[in-house]
Amino acid sequence: MPTGLSAPTRLRARDCGIPFDGTPGPLNAITDVSGIHVGFSTIREETPRPGRRLPVRTGVTAILPHAEEGKPVPVFAGIHRFNGNGEMTGAHWIKDGGYFVGPVLITNTHSVGMVHHAAVRWMIDRYAEVYERDDHLWIMPVVAETYDGLLNDINGQHVTVDHVFEALNTAKAGPIAEGNVGGGTGMIAYGFKGGTGTASRQVAIDGKACMVAALVQANHGQRDWLTIAGVPVGRRLAQRDPGLVERGSIIVVIATELPLAPHQLCKLARRAAIGIGRNGTIGGNNSGDIFLAFSTGNPHPMRHEAGPILSLQMVNDEILDPVYQAAVQSVEEAVVNAMIAAETTGGTVHDRYHIEAIDGRELARLLT
Repeated sequence: MPTGLSAPTRLRARDCGIPFDGTPGPLNAITDVSGIHVGFSTIREETPRPGRRLPVRTGVTAILPHAEEGKPVPVFAGIHRFNGNGEMTGAHWIKDGGYFVGPVLITNTHSVGMVHHAAVRWMIDRYAEVYERDDHLWIMPVVAETYDGLLNDINGQHVTVDHVFEALNTAKAGPIAEGNVGGGTGMIAYGFKGGTGTASRQVAIDGKACMVAALVQANHGQRDWLTIAGVPVGRRLAQRDPGLVERGSIIVVIATELPLAPHQLCKLARRAAIGIGRNGTIGGNNSGDIFLAFSTGNPHPMRHEAGPILSLQMVNDEILDPVYQAAVQSVEEAVVNAMIAAETTGGTVHDRYHIEAIDGRELARLLT
């Protein structure tokens, strides 16, 4: 049965004393950016379903910009492909149009089609006055994926329309669950259990405090690459299966309320590569490292309802360095939060792998 989770239940990296640069927001989460809600649908089972060989451990993560608006709001965005062994739908239009409309969803590799299908239905239902009034108004959801086939019966394609609706309809502001939740339920990072993680940073632009934040679905890296707070801890931590090489990916979503134009958001998305690199990954051949950055600033009406001339505000490029820095720091910490919040998974008679969660307090001791 699907299980929606929306509040932290485990320790985070800072709770263990792991040092990070920068000043986090009140929640140290992507929901520190005003107007963003996050929801999950989590399927976590320990025995296979009838006729299947592996348990189901997967789900859907939903990120909703302008969540409380009663109509769809275009969101300026930028995208970057660091290593392209993965999928994020809507990417071509984000490249050309510079925006997207609707939620961002993250799931497993073999459920992208179902999640996309369900997201279109949800948009039509939620904004019926807009989409049912104009038969030619298209919907192009953003759906991203990472591969969870080591811990999940991915070929069973167990994500349904109801799971997608659950993630979208339960999305809310406030603290966010991490680790084995939503799309991150069956993911692995650096040979440890990975999954969903988030973090944020405060920046001051023109005397005003603003937020830059990230949410990741971490399913990447090899144990010997792992670096935390500048220390190559992966070389010191034994791995149950030393042959477990990278077969996954990482999706990074960066959000800010700063008014940024699409070209600036493309540059911001590229900084996610530095953020994940701080934890040691080289962007392996089998990894889909795909990054999305968007801004809730500059809200505009749907283009077919807008006038011939659009105006926007944008931060001066000359003062974007602190914003880049905040993004890098948020991504770095979000990956570690995903790993520390995760729970050991597998190891039953039905599993091919037993993936241990990293011990946050032991990790902090190792760093000292």
